[in-house]
Amino acid sequence: MKPMRQAGAEELVQLPAKAGPPAEMIFGEWYPALRADRLRKGETAVTMLLEIPMLVGRKSDGKLFAMRDLCPHRGIPLSAGWFDGETVQCKYHGWRFEPCSGRCEEIPSLTSFDSLAPTKIYANSFPAVERDGYAWVYVPAAGVGRIEEGAELPAVPELPKFGGRYRTAHLQADLPCNVDHGIIGLMDPAHGPFVHRAWWWRSAASIHEKTKKFEPIPDGFRMSAHAPSSNSAPYKLLGKPVTTIDFVLPNRRYETIIAEKNGKKRWFASLTTVTPLTASTCRIDVLAAWNMLYWMPLVTPMAKYFGAKFVAQDQQTMVEQAQGLRSNPGLMLIDDADKPAKWYFALKQRRLTGEGELPLSGPVELHWRS
Repeated sequence: MKPMRQAGAEELVQLPAKAGPPAEMIFGEWYPALRADRLRKGETAVTMLLEIPMLVGRKSDGKLFAMRDLCPHRGIPLSAGWFDGETVQCKYHGWRFEPCSGRCEEIPSLTSFDSLAPTKIYANSFPAVERDGYAWVYVPAAGVGRIEEGAELPAVPELPKFGGRYRTAHLQADLPCNVDHGIIGLMDPAHGPFVHRAWWWRSAASIHEKTKKFEPIPDGFRMSAHAPSSNSAPYKLLGKPVTTIDFVLPNRRYETIIAEKNGKKRWFASLTTVTPLTASTCRIDVLAAWNMLYWMPLVTPMAKYFGAKFVAQDQQTMVEQAQGLRSNPGLMLIDDADKPAKWYFALKQRRLTGEGELPLSGPVELHWRS
């Protein structure tokens, strides 16, 4: 039995001392907790999801688990104790738990005079699945109760792929804003020439009018298949690709780019999520896969380098925006560039309250300059 090891400590952005306004969070969904490669067998890591402190780990058989980082006996964090690859033991009184189910296996203080059955006691545990290199955790709504193994749950999100040979890359950044601001920033079509101004992406001089068609999909909306922006330099390398962008509640943006050249299909796909850590802070994760030049060893480092620059620009903007949001000012959304943000808020309220109409009843066309 060894002390908990916090795997893969990383440098995080320095968040403002005073958080901005909170946002309501959506439960009953899968969220990416952390990269699965941070967890070797017999190791654990601590993270935060939807204001729940999580102890995430990997058992000796490779199976992932996620528990509320709290012993139900006296409230001490379970991460202060020990994990032997099979059970988690509390540091305070030695209570031992099977981490996937949360079932208590041992209470050392019990004697032959006690009638209490330890196995009738459960610590909070959550379904956990490894997918696309992430440990995904299902976070139920309060009061749902313990979720039995094999219970019917929503499908675990997955990055689309269009072949067996491809490269992947991932990026993440903590954002000092609530999940709503993170998501509407993610889907905002007009900030590119300003936030992401660079010779290899866009410039202020490249701004021009754009027209895009949108359509409703389950739990979200789609920017219908279209030619990518002609003022984005990387897209020009693909020839004449077609892009589709989906937003799906609670926090997922899927983008696929497919091009045919010389009889071969070339593709790029990404899944970006904005996950609430607390009611006032969130984290953005970007996972990408592609089959273009996948055999070249420098492609992945270059993609991660430019992708990191891109995400850092968004992160810096959110850090600066957080200063203005501290006073909880009144804000505005305009048409047509802010229409996706309006749809998001309408979809979210419909999910939270169970009332209201879908924001899109059919295909629509939006216009903006970027």
